[in-house]
Amino acid sequence: MIPGLTSATLPADAVEVGRLAEAWGIKGWLHVHPHSADPQALFYSKDWFLCPPEGRYARGFDAFTGVVSVTVDEIKAHANSVVGLLHGLADRNAAEALKGARIFISRQHFPPVAEGEYYWVDLLGLDVFNREGVHMGVVKDLMPTGPHSVLCLEYTLGMDAGDDAGKTAERMIPFVSVYVDQVDLATRRITVDWQADY
Repeated sequence: MIPGLTSATLPADAVEVGRLAEAWGIKGWLHVHPHSADPQALFYSKDWFLCPPEGRYARGFDAFTGVVSVTVDEIKAHANSVVGLLHGLADRNAAEALKGARIFISRQHFPPVAEGEYYWVDLLGLDVFNREGVHMGVVKDLMPTGPHSVLCLEYTLGMDAGDDAGKTAERMIPFVSVYVDQVDLATRRITVDWQADY
């Protein structure tokens, strides 16, 4: 196994935040491709979990199998990208061997957020109700649209949908304070000022 990598178990609250790309320089540094435009968690946590790549990135990957943990010695922004040095990687060959590995971080190691701000991962799966108590759906995704994000909900069509009753449909609600009254992570509930026929 490559020095610095330790066999591990992926934490239950692990979130995939990026992947390792090609080597950068000759001293073991790697390019990192974050999944977020604001990769705070990558910079905040010094403990990463790596999983083998999937799909087209998996071809020829044999650096490790299963899950491994690694300590980040240094990470920094470079031009329009992110580069990092993992503990134990001493040369370009070791860095290249990890190309494509998926990076996971325990959710508990994310940096704290300001009042009224949320990580997307914390909103996924929350039930959304309007002010009248009508269930609007479950958050399945969030979509950035530039000035704000949009909650993408999945809900089940009722009997009034005729032959489509029981099928799932999608509803979108802008994630802005004019429509979102409250986000309660403890009860996993979002209350909105929205009607089912919007």
